[in-house]
Amino acid sequence: MCGRFTLRIDGELISIEWGWTKRLPTHPRFNIAPTQPVWAVRFENGEAKPVELRWGLIPSWAKDPAIGNRMINARAETLVEKPAFRQAFVQRRCLVLADGFYEWQGKGKGPKQPFWFSRADGGLLTFAGLWERWISPDGEPVETCTIITTKANETLRPVHERMPAIIASADRPVWLDCTNPVPVVTPMLAPAPDDLLVATPVSAAVNSPSNDGPGLIEEATPDEAPSPDLRLL
Repeated sequence: MCGRFTLRIDGELISIEWGWTKRLPTHPRFNIAPTQPVWAVRFENGEAKPVELRWGLIPSWAKDPAIGNRMINARAETLVEKPAFRQAFVQRRCLVLADGFYEWQGKGKGPKQPFWFSRADGGLLTFAGLWERWISPDGEPVETCTIITTKANETLRPVHERMPAIIASADRPVWLDCTNPVPVVTPMLAPAPDDLLVATPVSAAVNSPSNDGPGLIEEATPDEAPSPDLRLL
């Protein structure tokens, strides 16, 4: 799954990468959590446009918006089967902007070691996503999103069995253009190349969504060191 991520890149650099004329009004975030606003990109009138969405998809037919708390991720393998995601996969695809994400190593009730996964060059990641517009009882539209996950690659597998589906820069326009049918974009939901990401063991302070700041992505102390088979910064 993907339950926390980061976006520290300056909005000016993001806008340059996408060819936007105005700076994206971001600020560094080190512990983005479900139900919070996130920056995403979707097609509007044939162009890729930035938009803020709430993380946790609320289907348009939902009676209770609390369902979004359970819809932060969508499994790539079952998108066409799940009523909450099926139509959005066809008509409402988006890309969630990030530059890293967290996963936790360990099972059971014991303490788990968090890791931060990011590109070695610190560059932008775009997670495959779906978005929806839900109308509240008072008539207000609420726009939300979910992050699609896929099987872990070799870099992730020692820590967790799932990872966000990361869309390569060359594939972004194809993914966003919903005139492209599902069979065209489904192959993009494969695990990322094994050499795309590096893993950094970090402090358990990231466990609390109330914590934020650059200290969360600093390498953990030696007594929190992970197994040696991981690629570490």
